Amino acid sequence: MEKGKRNYGLFTTITMIIGICIGSGIFFKSDNILSATGGNVLLGVIVFVLGATSIIFGGLCISELAARTDCPGGIITYMEEFVNEKFACGMGWFQIFVYYPTVIAVVSWVVGIYICILFGLEGKFEIQMLIGFIYFTFIFVLNSLSAKLGGGFQNFSTVSKMIPLILIAVLGLLFGNPVEGLKNTSASTLGGATWLAAIGPVAFSFDGWTISTSIAAEIRDSKKNLPRALIIAPIFVLLTYVAYFIGVSSLLEPQKIIELQDAHVYVVAERLFGSIGAQIILIFVIIAVMGTVNGIILGYIRLPYSMAIRGNKMFPLSEKLSQHNDKRGVPVNSAIFCYIVTIIWYAIHYVTVKFNILPNSDISEISIVMSYIFYLILYYKVFTLYRKGEIHSIYKGVIVPILATIGSMFILSGGLQNKLFFIYAAICIMVVLISFLYYNSHSKSSKIQ
Repeated sequence: MEKGKRNYGLFTTITMIIGICIGSGIFFKSDNILSATGGNVLLGVIVFVLGATSIIFGGLCISELAARTDCPGGIITYMEEFVNEKFACGMGWFQIFVYYPTVIAVVSWVVGIYICILFGLEGKFEIQMLIGFIYFTFIFVLNSLSAKLGGGFQNFSTVSKMIPLILIAVLGLLFGNPVEGLKNTSASTLGGATWLAAIGPVAFSFDGWTISTSIAAEIRDSKKNLPRALIIAPIFVLLTYVAYFIGVSSLLEPQKIIELQDAHVYVVAERLFGSIGAQIILIFVIIAVMGTVNGIILGYIRLPYSMAIRGNKMFPLSEKLSQHNDKRGVPVNSAIFCYIVTIIWYAIHYVTVKFNILPNSDISEISIVMSYIFYLILYYKVFTLYRKGEIHSIYKGVIVPILATIGSMFILSGGLQNKLFFIYAAICIMVVLISFLYYNSHSKSSKIQ
């Protein structure tokens, strides 16, 4: 990569995190959260707040590592520099082959869902999938043509998506009955364990906060701006989510939201603004979800490149994937590779939804949960930096890693509620183990050479 080429400032970095986190999740998963909590709004808010500890304190932890390097790769770089190459290889393979493409597949499908709702094509699953495929293909092309085009669209979509969120949140709080909804909480619901299933959808809603680290080398003054973004954005996301969740639950009964599923946003908007107003709001929602896909792809297409520049021992086809188009500011071959992997997972997603293999869940949730295992390793490394005297603050070096760990364990406990967790987790672990085998064989051959 061209040294000194900095395409993104603090604002774009913040909007990337916000744009990825606030997108499909809050619109797409609100009904899943209420379903898991038995329609209990207060319990849903509690899960949001508990889930937020994983990203707020996780962001504070990662920011300590981000402040100590600006090499490309983000999380992979931190794993390499602060743990070892082998674990960095495992993390990279997991993100490239499982994490990113599954999230892109699901969120692209959501674009198709809301476009079908907009044009009255509900229930047409194949049409939803076709629209989603066309859209993520377009975004891959857009980000392959220019780094600035992708960054510009991210800023636009982030600002746009705040309109329906703020409107529904404010009007719900003003004209709904939020106090009544929050009061409807029984001790028996809190005492049971079924509500833990809401953690999966919440994790999905918050996910994406680490993706900005993949463009660390392209952020102006990244050692200052990236840590700032990792702190500011998650707090903003939490406040927005809670306000929207309470607002929408005040305007529409929780049970009705559960019944309507993804269409509840349109129904709420129609009650507030009429049919034309609802369509306008839905357009903003679609832009919001589109921005999420763009933000994920913006980070994803740089990962194979980041692995390839580390040599053949980290990733296959390193000679091709390490090529960078300085004129466009994008590793084009890396983007093509990511596009192919995404298509494969999109086909898998089609099968799982078509045959209801993952009820009240999708292919992305477990991979999101599994990623927190890697984060736990990094949180521990922050603690070791404190023990070595490189971090002087007990708050940053001890308290923050502990709270980040608690937040991650909470997310993991939610993942365990999925009946297929261990099967899905086995797939994720298998990918990591294959990466270890690849690393071992190619690191030995490079030493011989």
